Amino acid sequence: MGTTNIAPLLRRLLLGAALALSVAACAPQYANHGYIPPQEDLDQIVVGVDTRASVEESIGVPVTSGVVNDGGYYYVRSRKRTIGAFAPRVIEREVLAISFDTAGVVTNVERFGLERGNVVPLSRRVTTSGVRNTSFLRQLLGNLGRFNPAGLAG
Repeated sequence: MGTTNIAPLLRRLLLGAALALSVAACAPQYANHGYIPPQEDLDQIVVGVDTRASVEESIGVPVTSGVVNDGGYYYVRSRKRTIGAFAPRVIEREVLAISFDTAGVVTNVERFGLERGNVVPLSRRVTTSGVRNTSFLRQLLGNLGRFNPAGLAG
């Protein structure tokens, strides 16, 4: 007679423990990857004056650098959130790009972020910019005059 009263209590206790474990398993977990130097260190870099060696000395060597012509330095930091069994989701990403000219002098320091899935510039220090604000349609129509049918024949 005493065992019949314990069975529903034990069942509720096990159900409560399983519910508590499932709620705890759904707590978000965060993972940080990469490194971005602090703003105080970046403020010490002077565009047009500092060189590749002085940047390495002041803020360190990045994990990623440009592949072509000893291109710029790229410091990348991201933060991912995982909830339960769902795939990890990037919730924050920041890229610091330091560009150098052929002599190894800093020409540009840019900071990019990730807002609503779009890469946006957060800050930019540029001496000269070769980037033009040209739309896709303008680029397409601008190439119409450069068409050479003789090039198609091979």
